Amino acid sequence: MRTLLGIPGPALPIVAVGVASAMHVGKLPPALPWLARELGVTLVQGGFLLSMIQLAGMTLGALLGQLADRLGPRRVMLVGLLLLAAGSALGALAQGPQTLLWTRGLEGLGFLTTVLPAPGLIRRRVAEVRAQARALGWWGAYMPIGAALGLALSPPLYAAVGWRAAWWGLALLALASAALLARSVPADQGRGEGDAARLADALRAACGGLRLTLASPGPWWVALAFGAYSGQWLAVVGFLPTLYTEAGWSATAVGWASALAAGINLSGNVGAGRLLARGWSVRRLLWLGYGAMALGAVGTFTLPGWAGYAAALGFSALGGLVPGTLFALAVRLAPSPATVSTTVGWVQQLSSLGQFSGPPLVAWLASQVGGWHWSWVFNVLCCAAGAALAVALQARWRAALAAPARV
Repeated sequence: MRTLLGIPGPALPIVAVGVASAMHVGKLPPALPWLARELGVTLVQGGFLLSMIQLAGMTLGALLGQLADRLGPRRVMLVGLLLLAAGSALGALAQGPQTLLWTRGLEGLGFLTTVLPAPGLIRRRVAEVRAQARALGWWGAYMPIGAALGLALSPPLYAAVGWRAAWWGLALLALASAALLARSVPADQGRGEGDAARLADALRAACGGLRLTLASPGPWWVALAFGAYSGQWLAVVGFLPTLYTEAGWSATAVGWASALAAGINLSGNVGAGRLLARGWSVRRLLWLGYGAMALGAVGTFTLPGWAGYAAALGFSALGGLVPGTLFALAVRLAPSPATVSTTVGWVQQLSSLGQFSGPPLVAWLASQVGGWHWSWVFNVLCCAAGAALAVALQARWRAALAAPARV
């Protein structure tokens, strides 16, 4: 099987589409100063803008996952990319914070519908277990890579052409991603060829698959652990541009520093896939990841200058061990092969809940105490919860490895 950068060939276009979609997450933090000046967006409203893209995932993740299983993951991803393009284009036309919030919500629906079926599609396209673990490790890195690109490229683009034109450009990128997916991934076989009656049948079947997923403990533990990770990661990385702008850093320095802090997360994601394939325990990887995030968050919000930034890099780099491990767990702990996307959807749902609540909570805490110096408390509490969940996940992982492989 051909690979590029360790990514199995059949998974490469899927990972690329995920990266392009995640750029819509990374485009917002650098835009907050522009949005504050032009549209009057406040700090707390900025927190909700950061998290609004997770609204759909917070409410619809598991159901959309089951629909993806029933209607075909490739088809659902294509619909998601079209919604993502529409949300970005409409956001470029917004004239106030309220309109921007709702267009961001539409982007969130498109983002969720795009990325949620991807692990199941990778599982279908990459059958060999070790190659599958590597591919899913890279898939776990789609968010930091895409967010880093958005964080790095957005500031010079905003300065050169304005945030509205840049968001139009990202809408076109979503359409180009849809073309790439349609061209490089074979069509779903025997799924979704019917009309409204078939969709109704899929919805009825989805309810059954959703009940099966939610009756199984494995998806719950993975989802809760992901929620404990995702909210705090977005709260730290999402507010780094604001933190360093307030510290007097230049726009270019802020953009590249924020991008590196987001992008370095991929090292942990990719490393988790490789270490799992070599036999490292789930508990060991998760404890290392959550522990590094707790220490890194304390340093980010309390240490001055470059020392605080080094702590942010450690927070993100080693923290990447958590999603890289949990994506592999989500695929293996699905109660049946027909509920892989549903399980990933439930994980996405609680992950989105964390990302929806984390940035506004940290913004509220900072506004109440008059600075960022107590914001790390939120991160430490999340890490403690994740470390406790790692114990239950270790037992589930051992049982899954001992069970016969499912296709």
